[in-house]
Amino acid sequence: MFVKVCGVRTEGDVATAVDAGADAIGFVLTDSVRRVEPGEARLLAAAVPPEVLTVGVVSGIPAAEAARLALAAGVAALQLHGDYPRSAFEELAGLPFRLIRATTLGADTDVRVGAYGEELLLLDSPVAGSGERWDLSLLGAARPQGRWLLAGGLRPDNVAEAVTAARPWGVDVSSGVESTRGVKDHGLIRLFVATARSAAEQ
Repeated sequence: MFVKVCGVRTEGDVATAVDAGADAIGFVLTDSVRRVEPGEARLLAAAVPPEVLTVGVVSGIPAAEAARLALAAGVAALQLHGDYPRSAFEELAGLPFRLIRATTLGADTDVRVGAYGEELLLLDSPVAGSGERWDLSLLGAARPQGRWLLAGGLRPDNVAEAVTAARPWGVDVSSGVESTRGVKDHGLIRLFVATARSAAEQ
């Protein structure tokens, strides 16, 4: 079970996520209560061991600006969150970071992993980072195959149920491991990672 902890902002957040066994750590680079400046993200990412994927998360900006932020942050992957067209991913192809397509499930959503040239697909709730959990029964036949992450309203007390119901390749958490909005709770990070892993092994 691949586990991504997103919206980290401090050295303590990073150290806890790494120690807990997270596979990826996300830094929000665009407008958000969890936003960090690219230079700050670069310093935080430098403390992450190479086996843990560092991800720059952006939304609502052009692909060229997203690339500039990711390069400045020194992350290994770039996550485009929202209604980015295939052309945005084509524009970013060949740059020195892996691509993650983050979207919501809708009637016109292409849920094929790699459909836009991305390495990973993330399916989120309608409002990313809101903590709003979505109806997993909507997946049905639309459940992706391959390397995809489930996100949206996941917390330590419901991630096991979500993993069992949706059978994702991985999970992503942000607000579900916070004590207050934008502030990570290190105990919740540890509990979330352990619970997700345990559920995947059942």
